[in-house]
Amino acid sequence: MTISKEALDEIALSEAEYRRIVEELDREPTPLELGMFGALWSEHCGYKHSRALLSLFPSRSPRVLLPPGEENAGAIDIGDGLAIVFKIESHNHPSAVEPFQGAATGVGGIVRDILAMGARPIALMNSLRFGPPDDPRSRYLFDGVVSGISWYGNCIGVPDVGGEIYFSPTYANNPLVNALCVGLIEKDRLVRSAVGDEGNLLLLAGADTGRDGIHGASGLASRTFEDDREMRPTVQVGNPFLEKTLIEACLEASASGHLRGMQDLGAAGLTSAAVESASRSGAGIEVDVSNVPRREQQMNAYEVMLSESQERMLLVVAPPDERPIRDMFGKWDIPCTSIGRVTGSAEARIYDGPDLVAQPPIEHLTNAPRYRLEGKASEKQLAARGYPMGKIPLPTESPAEILSRLVSAPNIASREPVYRRYDHQVQTNTVIAPGGDAAVLRIRGTTKGIALSTDGNGRLCYLDPYRGGAIAVAEACRNLSCTGATPVALTDCLNFGNPEEPEIYFQLEQCIRGIARACRVFSVPVVSGNVSLYNSTQDQPIYPTPVIGALGLLEDVTKHVSSGFDSDGLDVVLLGASEVRGRARDLSGCEYLDLVHEMVVGRPYLDLRLEQKVQGLCRRAIGEGLVCSAHDSSDGGLAVALAEACFSHHIGFVGQFPVLGRWDAALFGERQSRIIVSVSPGHLDSLGAIADEMDVPWTVLGRTQSKRELSVQGYFNVALDNLKEAWQSGLEAHPSSS
Repeated sequence: MTISKEALDEIALSEAEYRRIVEELDREPTPLELGMFGALWSEHCGYKHSRALLSLFPSRSPRVLLPPGEENAGAIDIGDGLAIVFKIESHNHPSAVEPFQGAATGVGGIVRDILAMGARPIALMNSLRFGPPDDPRSRYLFDGVVSGISWYGNCIGVPDVGGEIYFSPTYANNPLVNALCVGLIEKDRLVRSAVGDEGNLLLLAGADTGRDGIHGASGLASRTFEDDREMRPTVQVGNPFLEKTLIEACLEASASGHLRGMQDLGAAGLTSAAVESASRSGAGIEVDVSNVPRREQQMNAYEVMLSESQERMLLVVAPPDERPIRDMFGKWDIPCTSIGRVTGSAEARIYDGPDLVAQPPIEHLTNAPRYRLEGKASEKQLAARGYPMGKIPLPTESPAEILSRLVSAPNIASREPVYRRYDHQVQTNTVIAPGGDAAVLRIRGTTKGIALSTDGNGRLCYLDPYRGGAIAVAEACRNLSCTGATPVALTDCLNFGNPEEPEIYFQLEQCIRGIARACRVFSVPVVSGNVSLYNSTQDQPIYPTPVIGALGLLEDVTKHVSSGFDSDGLDVVLLGASEVRGRARDLSGCEYLDLVHEMVVGRPYLDLRLEQKVQGLCRRAIGEGLVCSAHDSSDGGLAVALAEACFSHHIGFVGQFPVLGRWDAALFGERQSRIIVSVSPGHLDSLGAIADEMDVPWTVLGRTQSKRELSVQGYFNVALDNLKEAWQSGLEAHPSSS
């Protein structure tokens, strides 16, 4: 071997992988070729440790327009000739290094994934994880990420309609920043990323190319962090004002009929965009990097091909269409330059003026190694899962004191200090704004609406990856069902530690299997996604955190409900349980157990068939106009869910239900498959009849009241104003939310 291990480590290639490259080329690679292999064989681009597992996901349904992996995002037929394009993707490692630009460019990148298919971006969501908010570095990361998201999203005019935020020490040095974007398009106008026929031209549109982001895919996103590595130069810098005009120019171009293909320049920059597009057509390409507009002097071919500078798109046109497309982008003051052409050679020939600096076969570049490892649960994880839950003592604090602590805890407190910084009403289609179980948007010009949710629980996946993965799907779909929407598709972002370690690979495989199982029960396909591995620092991995982005469809958007009680005198019903009983196992991995007992133990449980029936009942009851509100019982358990339902419209609640078994588990345990609905007294019998018909257990919890109190007989009677103040100030108490 003629290259050092240090040089290979810089591009995240092993010595065995280098030997394979030499064997496939039958020669030593040039420096640029090696950089291209490093990028395209990286975990971020090549999915070396996950591709075999991802095939376990169900990916087809009558609504799915494109198989996963073929394009930048999934496309779902919603009727009326329209399609929703959506995807979630991570920008974890860049955000750990430079939180503002890392998060901002994460938003910009996911928007361009949607734009590359010709769809107009209509909504953003996110899923975020940080260390404890009282830790100074975690506060710095939190504020930087939220500022970056709000800055970029607000500038480009795409509403940010919700998401989720959780805190845990496991994310202290590895924040998770997962960004989701949704686009709308007429389904027969979807744009593909293939390069098409020989002779087609490659045009580069958008920002000039700089040195930012080099080795972002191969170095930053495909290995663990170490203190002695300076990663800041690998973080991209965003320009949302340019992205806004780039969006409009690309949409105009895609509607013109002059484009043969379009691809965004994301991870691995021009290398990935050009090579992967050529691979989809079984073609070759020639690129002359001397034609690429640059913003820095003396950049070499390696830097140009591997740069991850933002706000750039690769356009494919037939020669007669070059001038109309360049004129179109010129109208928007966006540079658009011819940099190459499509060939029949099946090679990626890269020139720097007259010099040929690389010519690797495309099939080798896109055929990354695939590793199927053997996972094994760690002894620590097995001990936590097998903890004897019956030995957990009852708390010395009163139920009222615990409820007040829970609603003000960082993982449950109001997210308004965050989402008030996002413009969620731009484009004027938002029907349910951030703060509920799921966002709802109208589809202008139709009666339809869509619902969106992101969900994931790292604690549960740590305790039981299989069940935790299934629960993530169940909760994402449950949140959609609570608005009245039918889940139709999922996108996923799988955030894990180093997959080369047996316990991490075990978590990855089992989570994927759990997600796949739940998807089949709910008949929802996974149509797009992203895998983010090596989220570890100094051998300390994050919790296994699969984040599920869920898309739901409402045929009549007016038939939706929100999560809060909207008037007094309503019956409040718990769907999914015939009694309020507390079992020790209901405490498994719950927020109460972590907050009060400082323990993350137990084995979460989920009855998928019951979950399916509960959600079906909720949607049917909403569709038939029987339900005034619906809210799932999840973080903090039943008592917190009741409190949250009271907060929306300052409506009180009085409950007279008996509590059986352990009161802490009954009130604060996070038993799955439960939804709290409110109904007018005249509809209670009808709801009960449908529940019995569908074999769903249910129980009446109590009634809403004008008196601003939250009361459960025998356990607590608290002033709603005081409780809401604690909930609203939970995040504001920390400088990170200012």
